[in-house]
Amino acid sequence: MTFLENTHIEIINPHVPRGHIRHALFDFDGTVSLIREGWQGVMIPMMVEVLLETPKHKGEAELRALVTEFVAQLTGKQTIYQMIQLCEEVRQRGGEPLDPLEYKWMYLDQLWERIEGRVAGLKSGEIEPGEMMVPGAMPMLETLRARGVSCYLASGTDEVYVLDEAAALGLLPYFASVYGALDDYQNYSKKMVIERILDEHRLSGSEFVTFGDGYVEIEDTKAVGGIAVGIASDEVNRQGINEWKRKRLIQAGADLIIPDFRQHEQLVAYLFGSGQNLWKVVATSVAWND
Repeated sequence: MTFLENTHIEIINPHVPRGHIRHALFDFDGTVSLIREGWQGVMIPMMVEVLLETPKHKGEAELRALVTEFVAQLTGKQTIYQMIQLCEEVRQRGGEPLDPLEYKWMYLDQLWERIEGRVAGLKSGEIEPGEMMVPGAMPMLETLRARGVSCYLASGTDEVYVLDEAAALGLLPYFASVYGALDDYQNYSKKMVIERILDEHRLSGSEFVTFGDGYVEIEDTKAVGGIAVGIASDEVNRQGINEWKRKRLIQAGADLIIPDFRQHEQLVAYLFGSGQNLWKVVATSVAWND
């Protein structure tokens, strides 16, 4: 593993073209917001329960492994795509699935039970926004704004919820635009958002960076030649790295991996720097619990 010296910023691609960034895209859940921390623990059991009711299902452990894999693979895309896959799995096991939107609202109702208190606490002032964000996210946005970078927010979560939760965190002033999932899901994707930003501002890949903890936004960014920073955040402990996320982000093509934005000053200085001689890069192992 190779890191910038005295940091937890892991360099996967040392040949990233630096010093040209003008626009930045942020994923929301797990990258900036922790309001929905634990959503997988709601979605996966719900889906397993649905599949256990099918005529030809196998063991619960096998179903849980199956669901965990496809939920992870589709993380970053709109929630409806995970529900579409659930429908396909129901059919394969001799069942008659509900409409994907029905499964989606079933999941959202259960998730709301988990996060309602968090949202209410933020809005009432009982919970400080920093407690519900990836560490350093707000200072990172402030630093980019000070450099004149236009920032955007794009999420697989429904747009109405993204706007509400971003407002509760006090984040809306930092973003030029906020994008979220639509019931008409074919008219929205992170790929569409990325292509729109590049087209509208006539950007080259090196002028665009994405920060995300999901496979989808990293892969879509690299497809257009952009810079991809993977956020391998440990959403439960709010420090250190999630090794499972790290591996998936590297597979998706991430140029850099960070656990959070605590070292945002070093990260921004590196991304806006030029010439490898400005930074000492060292191969080392890192203890992520410090």
